[in-house]
Amino acid sequence: MIISKNNLLVIAAAIGMMLLFSCGKDHHEERAKIDRRKILEYLEENGIEEYYELESGVFIAPEAEGSGAYPHQFSTVKLNYVGYLLDGDVFDAGYGADMYLPHTILGFRLGIMEFQRGGKGLVLVPSALGYGERGTMSIPRNAVLIFDIEIIDIR
Repeated sequence: MIISKNNLLVIAAAIGMMLLFSCGKDHHEERAKIDRRKILEYLEENGIEEYYELESGVFIAPEAEGSGAYPHQFSTVKLNYVGYLLDGDVFDAGYGADMYLPHTILGFRLGIMEFQRGGKGLVLVPSALGYGERGTMSIPRNAVLIFDIEIIDIR
């Protein structure tokens, strides 16, 4: 069997892509484990006993139950919130802020959809559902994010 240069390049590219994606998957799984451990440590260190984990890896620590319907992924939510890092550094805050959920990071959106009008609590977001390996000017790469939120209204 004779393999042409073009076929050899295609085979080499395919092998490279398989290696890239397989390493990436392992890397993302390891990052998820690290973030989960950090979130659980934070909850324990801060005496937060009532919480649950979503399938996505986002943790919810409810403080007050609201009433009525829950927001959906295309809702606009009026809320008070403070976003901070595990070390307590605040990176964002809003009071009476209107947020169109599709314009937010995925972890925040998934967490907000767990609260009804009047609901309060924490949303703890693993890095992959926040700003991931990119980070921002005020958020380091691979940072777990915490949002202290209170839902005022849902539209």
